[in-house]
Amino acid sequence: MRYRTIGATPATRREVSVLSLGAMLFGSVTDEATSFAILDRFVEAGGTFIDTSGNYAFWTDGGQGGHSEELLGRWRRSRGVGGEIVIATKVGGRPLAPGTSYTDNPEGLSAKIIRESAERSMERMGLDRIDVLYAHIEDPRTPVEETVEGFAALVAEGLVGMLGVSNHAAWRVERARALAARRGLPGYEILQYSHSYLRPRVDIPDALFRDGNLGSAGPDLMTYLREEPELVLVAYSPLLSGRYTRADKEFPPDYRHPGVDARLAKVREIAAETGASANQVVLAWQMGHEVPIIPLAGASSVAQLEENLAAVDLELTAEQRAALDATH
Repeated sequence: MRYRTIGATPATRREVSVLSLGAMLFGSVTDEATSFAILDRFVEAGGTFIDTSGNYAFWTDGGQGGHSEELLGRWRRSRGVGGEIVIATKVGGRPLAPGTSYTDNPEGLSAKIIRESAERSMERMGLDRIDVLYAHIEDPRTPVEETVEGFAALVAEGLVGMLGVSNHAAWRVERARALAARRGLPGYEILQYSHSYLRPRVDIPDALFRDGNLGSAGPDLMTYLREEPELVLVAYSPLLSGRYTRADKEFPPDYRHPGVDARLAKVREIAAETGASANQVVLAWQMGHEVPIIPLAGASSVAQLEENLAAVDLELTAEQRAALDATH
């Protein structure tokens, strides 16, 4: 395993594995025995960075989530896992009532909700401190000052290490970080967005953004990351749910455009050159990117995890990387 430092503040920054394990479906779609086996193998291979959320996976049973965090808590207790494993979780996207969703009834990012959600997550996972806490989705109803102060209070009390943000417009991220800097408060240091080698259209509205998809790391966000080298991108859905390798998986509308075919062909060409899978090429491309990127990949079996782990040791040549980058 290789490692990367996340966070700019000496007191809270951590060294984590260059590959993060997504636990979204653990304890729901992925049963406990399989989830435990995946987690055990990840740690055995040197993995130290695990990602979840307080609302995972509410859509599987129409509830409010908590399945993933509860499973991680049981795994931690049964294995005696301590602070050597960095766990990131999220607040803001939990449905306020069963049968609703983050699109129509989200908890939001008020100071009260941030504290209550963080405390609930710590109890589920058996933690006395959350290593990374993300603002999961935008909350336009709550003043940014309240959100910034709410997160900062948890850091000041030692309940949270680092702060992150996901699925926010780049201007909202900068506004919150600038406000925190002016107040001498901790700000967002880790950005979690959808990112893969194939690029989606960002002009198609979705349930959260009527002007287009802001949950993907598009040009504005990538430019922001280049200008702010202390920030790290945690890239969720790097393998697009198997679409690089599975012919039976249809691409969603935002990936149905001419550029997809060319880049898909190129990544498969590089895979053939290296003797690796297309998935491994994508992960290696991210891990070696000039912008600091940590792929966040889930797995539903140990075999899937093994394929992802092997990407850590895949070194793309400068020529291969240039060819991938130049394809449009």
